[in-house]
Amino acid sequence: MMLLKKKKPGRKIEEISLGEKLTLTEKMEDKELLLYLGLTNDANPLYIQHDYASQTPFKKPLVPAIMLAGIVTSAVSKYIPGPGSYILSQEMSYPRPVYHEQTITFFFEVTSINIEQNRVEISVTAKNEQEESVLMGKLLIIPPSFEKQNTHVFTDPF
Repeated sequence: MMLLKKKKPGRKIEEISLGEKLTLTEKMEDKELLLYLGLTNDANPLYIQHDYASQTPFKKPLVPAIMLAGIVTSAVSKYIPGPGSYILSQEMSYPRPVYHEQTITFFFEVTSINIEQNRVEISVTAKNEQEESVLMGKLLIIPPSFEKQNTHVFTDPF
């Protein structure tokens, strides 16, 4: 079990602005890839075996799409809206593969705010160094909300 310092809650829906943007850049390093594969016990040779990948149309080992999705969900947890957020739904597509050691830039934008339902929609795209899209998606998020006693209020998300 990890012990963490008490985190400050993310922003409430009233503190989020329509059109708000966030940009993150991540390098897809082998050490993170191997850690992910070890934790998930994912032994797909397309992710780690250069000899195998060289025989495929991709020619080189790929970064698993779920790792890219993990960067997206981490951004929600850290920044927009931040700690205490809950992802109600997500849709993502991966039009191009991502290779080891590539640098990927993620672009987030708040596209809809529903104060009555405490929902925020965020669109996300990601591009490689050649400015090619490698991820497109949208997320529906419940930002943190607290009563006066600072207890979490979670309305039925459905």
